[in-house]
Amino acid sequence: MASWERLFDLPTVTLFALAVTAITFIFSPKHVSSIVVFPRVPSHVTLKKPGEQNGSTVTTQEAIVTCCKSLFEKYRAPWWLFNGHLQTIYCVIGDFSRVDQMKYRRQLIRLTDGGTLGLDFAPTNDLDLDDDTPIVVVQHGLTGGSYESYVRAVLRPVCTPVEQGGLGYRAVVVNFRGCAGVPVTTPRLFSAGGTDDLRQALMYISRLYPNAPLLGLGFSLGANVMTRYLAEEGHRSRLNSACILACPWDLFLNDNIISSRWLTRELYAKGMGGNLLALVKRHQDVLLHEPEHAFAKAVLSLLSMKSPTIRDYHQTFGRFDGPPPLFPFPSAADYYKGMSSYQVIGDIKVPFLSINALDDPIVQHVPLHGGDNGLVTMALTPGGGHLGWFQSQSSRWTTRPVLEWLQLVGEKMEDVRRDSRPLVLDSEGWIREHGVQELGCKPVAGGVIIDGNGGEAGTLQGL
Repeated sequence: MASWERLFDLPTVTLFALAVTAITFIFSPKHVSSIVVFPRVPSHVTLKKPGEQNGSTVTTQEAIVTCCKSLFEKYRAPWWLFNGHLQTIYCVIGDFSRVDQMKYRRQLIRLTDGGTLGLDFAPTNDLDLDDDTPIVVVQHGLTGGSYESYVRAVLRPVCTPVEQGGLGYRAVVVNFRGCAGVPVTTPRLFSAGGTDDLRQALMYISRLYPNAPLLGLGFSLGANVMTRYLAEEGHRSRLNSACILACPWDLFLNDNIISSRWLTRELYAKGMGGNLLALVKRHQDVLLHEPEHAFAKAVLSLLSMKSPTIRDYHQTFGRFDGPPPLFPFPSAADYYKGMSSYQVIGDIKVPFLSINALDDPIVQHVPLHGGDNGLVTMALTPGGGHLGWFQSQSSRWTTRPVLEWLQLVGEKMEDVRRDSRPLVLDSEGWIREHGVQELGCKPVAGGVIIDGNGGEAGTLQGL
């Protein structure tokens, strides 16, 4: 059975979905403008003036209104993708392998706990780019990778040379442990809110390109992780900004919503649970390294399940999948509450743009108040589903506003951060932050050019 067919293994699910979408189409509003919520008390930023030493001071709202005009344009879905279910399902089953094609140069890095991350850099030949060229740092969605169509839809124009109509930037996708062909080298995968892997990846990127501004771009689960990282680091963040799309924000509330409805439970909760189960099966030899350990017993319990929901996964295994003292969590509910990001938005200290869709069937709770943070702007489109936003067979509405945002924070806006911790290279080749011995990374293998346009067998794309 093809991986996408897991979404449709119950014919009644499909028939019911079609009925719901038909009813929604009749009563849904068409071509409604997005809601863009600016902070009540906006922060001030400095926009550079070409050829002048001093820039102009403006509010974050003024900067976005001036430089991100497409964010305020109406989103128009094609007639055949008229609601969030269809947008989301198309993102999963559509063939995008010939659209926004990308190649990456993969670098594996080893972490101090023995784990391995895969960093996929683009363009593959960047020798003609200056060392201060902005770098877009990407975190993908659940069990995805650099091959995801929603990632490539942005990175293709980001990495296209300026003379060919692109931004001419570098980009790097930080692939989660075990995803997109990255090996698992310790009995651990990743969590919805654990930030140390991203933190160590940013250490490596900053060491490699010390003069380049790092622009964060997160999708779905990766957006949640990136948001938490920014809140934890505050002014010390190695990212000078972030744009996040389809962030799940309140994992507990959103899981309750999709688990309590038959359609969303059968389509999405089981689709995501199936992806996670496939990931564990793919790496079970390493995950079962210590058979008597509680972690390995959780793996075996998960492997015995036939069609788990995402809540089943976290109740059985995910709440164990992380370092102490935070892990293990008492239950999946406690895990969701502990790993959410909505409650930390107020701690972010860099310019931050969030885009969600009102009809996203997976993310129904969006904190439009933005934590009353003067640097946070929240946008809510009337349609787009989860990571969809299709306005034709392959083009996405979100591409233009995201590119405008990246150009704003990458070229036009002065960096608002204070100094990050200095990096040091120790005698064993580990890159560490000065005074922080618990974390570090080192390159272990790299230089391989990979095709970033496929996927992974047995894994649903687009979630």
